[in-house]
Amino acid sequence: MFANYVNRRFVTIVSIAVVFSVTMMAAMSEAATGADGNRNQDRQPDKSVRIGHYQCICHQGDFEKNLQTVIHGLELAAQANLDIVSFPESLLTGYFRDEKMARKNCFSIDSPEIKKLLKETARFDILYMVGFNELREGKLHNTIVVIEKGKLLGHYCKAFPIFRYFVPGRAFPVFEKKGLKFGIIICADGGYVEPARILALKGARFIFAPHFNSVPDPIEHFQVVRSDHIARAIENAVYFLRGNNVIRKKDREKDAKGRPQYGYGDSYIINPNGAIVAGAGLYNETLMIYNLDLNKRHRSWYKRSRSFKSAKALLEILQETVKNVK
Repeated sequence: MFANYVNRRFVTIVSIAVVFSVTMMAAMSEAATGADGNRNQDRQPDKSVRIGHYQCICHQGDFEKNLQTVIHGLELAAQANLDIVSFPESLLTGYFRDEKMARKNCFSIDSPEIKKLLKETARFDILYMVGFNELREGKLHNTIVVIEKGKLLGHYCKAFPIFRYFVPGRAFPVFEKKGLKFGIIICADGGYVEPARILALKGARFIFAPHFNSVPDPIEHFQVVRSDHIARAIENAVYFLRGNNVIRKKDREKDAKGRPQYGYGDSYIINPNGAIVAGAGLYNETLMIYNLDLNKRHRSWYKRSRSFKSAKALLEILQETVKNVK
């Protein structure tokens, strides 16, 4: 029995090592492979977009502190010459299980808080996105605003909110910066097929997914979420950025069952082939940076039409099947 146990452990360790090696090889290939799939020779002129995410701490219910966090993140992004940077879900207000607390910490998209955000960040040339609890006609929305040079370019509302007091969003706008078309989904949206598919079919090549994690099971959560995101990247032939928060040990809350809630970070960028090409690590408050080469082509891009073909060929069957599901 002991020998069998040792053999099983050895196989597990070897398997992990193989997965790690393959991931690292894919990441190195990302940097070394040219636009035509060959090594860097006869490359096209450089055409890149510098992208980042500020993995940071959210001060629950403290707009002024969170505003300073955004400004600090933008200062770091400016030093790194970034073109686009994301911040976590609900960063400006905090993220609350209790609707009363959410309503206590919310504001409208034309509120003094948003106007102050625009004014305080107008000096930056960087396009950025940040989340808050939006109050609209008496209802709450989990919203990300997109801002550049002090101007509000648009917003996105979470399609599949975890808490029922939020109204689901049903609009999927696509934005553009330096030739890169991108869309936004929020946290749990990445666990569903359609939001990312809709954005890809609208032309998005990059999907930002701001998160706010406060979970009791970080290991299982990490495994499921990362698998979801790899699937979204490959099936839609897009880059996928998971942009998380971190929670300090002293700030961990407990759920109804008394379990501590972890905000563990692990922000990353996945390329269209499913390889992780940038990461912020666990529990780090840091700026993650990636230089996206717009000339680069990936194997999955040759199959970009799969989502369209699948939706067009099977949509009626899917709708009929959904009607019959009890």
